[in-house]
Amino acid sequence: MIGKNIKKIRLRGGLSQEKLARRTDISLNTLTKIESGFTKYPSIQTIHKIAKALEVSLDKLVED
Repeated sequence: MIGKNIKKIRLRGGLSQEKLARRTDISLNTLTKIESGFTKYPSIQTIHKIAKALEVSLDKLVED
């Protein structure tokens, strides 16, 4: 769910995974794992970085 929301918002904003990874200072591998659902429960710090880079609330990333 979190991964799908991140991907949807990222694509809507016209960002590649590489660009979002650079903006958040997390590895591309980590972002790919989150978006694909391989990492189901990323740390709150990671989710906070992603939300900030995407300019959305944490709620937006975790909503159904």
